[in-house]
Amino acid sequence: MDQSESDVIIVGGGVVGSTLALLLGEAGWQVAVVDAAPAPAGDAPLGQGKPALRVSALTAASQRLLMALDVWPWIASRRVSAYRGMQVWDAEGSGEIDFDADEVGVDALGHIVENDLLLAGLARRLQSLPNVEWLHEVRVTGYERRESAARPGTRHASDAVITLDDGTQRRAPLIVGADGANSPLRAMAGIPVSERETGQAAVVTTVRTAVGHGAVARQAFLATGPLAFLPLTVDGRDDHCSIVWSTTPGEARRLTALAATDEGRAQLGIELARGLGERLGDVEVIDAAPHFPITQRHAQRYVDDGLALIGDAAHSLHPLAGQGVNLGLMDAAVLAEEWVRARRRGAPPGDRRILVRYERRRRNENAAMLAAMQGFQRLFGSRQPALRLARNWGLSGVNRLTPVKRLLIRQALGEYGDLPERCR
Repeated sequence: MDQSESDVIIVGGGVVGSTLALLLGEAGWQVAVVDAAPAPAGDAPLGQGKPALRVSALTAASQRLLMALDVWPWIASRRVSAYRGMQVWDAEGSGEIDFDADEVGVDALGHIVENDLLLAGLARRLQSLPNVEWLHEVRVTGYERRESAARPGTRHASDAVITLDDGTQRRAPLIVGADGANSPLRAMAGIPVSERETGQAAVVTTVRTAVGHGAVARQAFLATGPLAFLPLTVDGRDDHCSIVWSTTPGEARRLTALAATDEGRAQLGIELARGLGERLGDVEVIDAAPHFPITQRHAQRYVDDGLALIGDAAHSLHPLAGQGVNLGLMDAAVLAEEWVRARRRGAPPGDRRILVRYERRRRNENAAMLAAMQGFQRLFGSRQPALRLARNWGLSGVNRLTPVKRLLIRQALGEYGDLPERCR
């Protein structure tokens, strides 16, 4: 069996795994990425025509990371959609809060980026690094730790060994699980995870609106869950939005089925316009509307001997704040920062003290965000009159408190906590 060695093996080549590969590859590490997905389709016409269904709302901190990695300019030259304002309101009452970039002196509160375009930008940069090896359409079927001090010529006292579905093996002193919310590697390593079913599913689609969005992201809290209209700029026009509608599983199935026919899409457009309080006029659904269950997960630990979890493999949360990918990018940046600093000091690869520092810097911040999302869902999902009154008063009250609003805007920009250097 082949037992090729690398400094680090990253299992999962999505946005977060690719970002970590680029951070470590630029620092001179020998990196292997094991990815179940096929290789990118070459020079596909990304950023043209109808927007992709899956998008991410990137914070300013995430944008700065991608700028430092020379990924952002290429993406921005294709298609990104900046939003300067945010409106959040309770559709069951009168509470509303509005945010504007001018309140904190920034050009934008964030950017909506199609996931396919983001992945292509990362892949383009990774292709320029000869020390990054990418294994496409390969799955991990086994994981173990092996002592290696007795083997002549071995650099490491202990290695992780993964077995691939073609029977080959790869080894490294460090291994990272970036393989998603249902992480097989996390399960193989025996790391427990806390799960909480939210009782909701998220429907995603793309729409065209009669009234331009004006670079404002909008979210209405409905009786069944939040409905978000994320602004997209297509061919210089502001009449497109990406939709994330969190609702009950049964309602999500109904909405998905509506999008399967022309007549159904027209009805779905009517319901979307009504859900947003007609703020953008008539709504035309221009794509399918798949849905997926919303489950919050948090690994009980992020690290083991020579193993770290990042992104959805470590934590997955409700999409109502759009923070999932941003938390994952911060995981990647902190983990790379700790490893690169330690290597400069001569620390051995796989040193548990390095991994513990990463876990300490990230787990508490991610836990706080998970708790906040759980609290928001419970608060806005409640039908109790007292809670409805409190949340409407709270939204309207905060909207009048400029210092508090500025603090919340800084949170939305991702400018909080122990930020890694390349995100400041």
